[in-house]
Amino acid sequence: MSMIDNFSSRIRNLHPSPIREVLSAATRPGMISFAGGLPSPESFPHFDLDIPPGQLQYGPTEGDPDLRRHIARDLQRISLNVDPEQILVISGSQQGLDLVAKLFIDPGSRVAVESPTYLAALQVFRFYGARFVPFSANRPDPLPAFGPLAFLYAIPTFQNPTGWCYSTEEREKLAHFCERHGIVLFEDDPYRDLVYDPCETAPICARLRKTSWIYQGSFSKSLAPGLRLGFLAASPDLVPYLVRLKQAADLHSNRVGQWLVLKSLEHPGRQKRLETLRALYRQKRDHFSFLLEKHFSSLATWEIPQGGLFFWLKLTDPVDTRKHLQQSLDQGVAFMPGEPFYPEPEIRIGSIRLNFSHASGEEADRGLATLADLFRKQTVFSHQ
Repeated sequence: MSMIDNFSSRIRNLHPSPIREVLSAATRPGMISFAGGLPSPESFPHFDLDIPPGQLQYGPTEGDPDLRRHIARDLQRISLNVDPEQILVISGSQQGLDLVAKLFIDPGSRVAVESPTYLAALQVFRFYGARFVPFSANRPDPLPAFGPLAFLYAIPTFQNPTGWCYSTEEREKLAHFCERHGIVLFEDDPYRDLVYDPCETAPICARLRKTSWIYQGSFSKSLAPGLRLGFLAASPDLVPYLVRLKQAADLHSNRVGQWLVLKSLEHPGRQKRLETLRALYRQKRDHFSFLLEKHFSSLATWEIPQGGLFFWLKLTDPVDTRKHLQQSLDQGVAFMPGEPFYPEPEIRIGSIRLNFSHASGEEADRGLATLADLFRKQTVFSHQ
């Protein structure tokens, strides 16, 4: 009898994260990484680490009260009218995915997701036994035919991986759909601060009046991912259950990290820092777009994202890009194959996600030239 026979049945749904494996390879010296959503190191703040002793003690599961009040005020400014009691500070967005999955998903539960969508969300939901129901916000009816749903998961603002930003009409449509059918909406919004062009960014959850909802944000992209802090805001009926699940998971999130986040949010130069961050990433995005035209104009199509950290390329000669990842890594370039972002990956091939925030301009030029050469050779080979 092997040890695996003692494992829970859920372990059958436990698979390694493609992005974590790629990021592990991306840390090799000299590797050019377009893989993960890595913020630029030059964007990181400098922290004063004169930590009050009280921050080294255990704290409330819900999070630091002052931080929760600040988050609630920020959300009220974007039309999501919540009280601090509706805020739960979490250990990064990944914990939010896990808590919501624990709350709603049983083996066989149906979860509506965009196609493609954030692959780590697919990984977590699949682990708890979810069956996926793809939807599209730009259809007249987002889900023309569906049965009971545990919840609907959406990333309306600079969607991961496509970078798409829902229009006002699409947000209204999805809100109306959830209200009409009593569907719980789980809105993931980690890129809210990274806006480069005018577009609609108001949360869909702010439009809901009757159905339950969860809105998730993160400090990883606009502050520092190493802090591993984010937050959930939820309709009052869901908060007690999320708090109990958090208690069972880790008691509370890192208090030193919460204190550092609060100091950053309260800093009088916060808005100036965000403006500088947006200007930096806008310049990186525009340069990356120029390099894509230089290297990929005959190989793929794409749209320039209005915010976020990614370009989503659709190859004109579709191939399973997973099969070319190792060859790219061997040549010193990391990228994310597009297939794992689909709930039905085996039938959706020929896309890649490229991060533009991390590599320098010179690295991006060399890395995209290497990638383009790899896919160009594949195109020639497939036509022989």
